[in-house]
Formats: sequence, C-alpha cells, structure tokens
Amino acid sequence: MKIIRTSILPFHGFSAINLLGVLFVHPGVYLSNEMMNHERIHSAQQRELLFVGFYLAYLVEWAIRLPMRGNAYRNISFEREAYANQRNLDYLRTRPFFAWRHYIHHKRH
Repeated sequence: MKIIRTSILPFHGFSAINLLGVLFVHPGVYLSNEMMNHERIHSAQQRELLFVGFYLAYLVEWAIRLPMRGNAYRNISFEREAYANQRNLDYLRTRPFFAWRHYIHHKRH
C-alpha cells in the first residue's frame, strides 16, 4: 500500500483515508500495525466492489445511517468490519469474500 503524508487529506477529525488503495495520512500520525490492518481491510473491500462500487455503497449506507441513532460513520458495515478485526493481524488471510455484508444488520455495541 502506497502511503502519502499530507495535511490536505484526510478531512478534519480523521488521521488517515484510503482512496483507491493509497493511504493519505496526516504528517506526524503514527501508523500502528492495527491502523495499517484496518486500512488493508478497506483495500480488500474496495477491490471486491471494484472500487467505484465500494464508494457508492459507502456513501449510500452513510446517508441511510445519518438520521439513525449513533455515529453514522462508525455504523457503516465497512467500518464495522475494519474496526472489529483491526487487531487480528491474520484476519485478511482467512477473511471470506464480502465479509462486510455480515456487519450490515448487526448493531454496534
């Protein structure tokens, strides 16, 4: 994964953003193994949905969750899968295709 350090991306309040498999990170942000694993999970999700499909699905799900109770961003299925498995550094070796689908209906605790 290519890493670009910039103060322009990601948006305020975020440390990193994965766009098309390129990780944009604010200068000075420490990239832990867990954070890198989180972003690699997003790369796998993006490839499964041929990138454009990922971003469309991400935006649609965010818009649907926005008026719901809780944090819309943290409740997006793609984020829920990545956060739930970021500490499991072997996750991508055994991750089933389209695993994010299992996080769509389960409520975050």
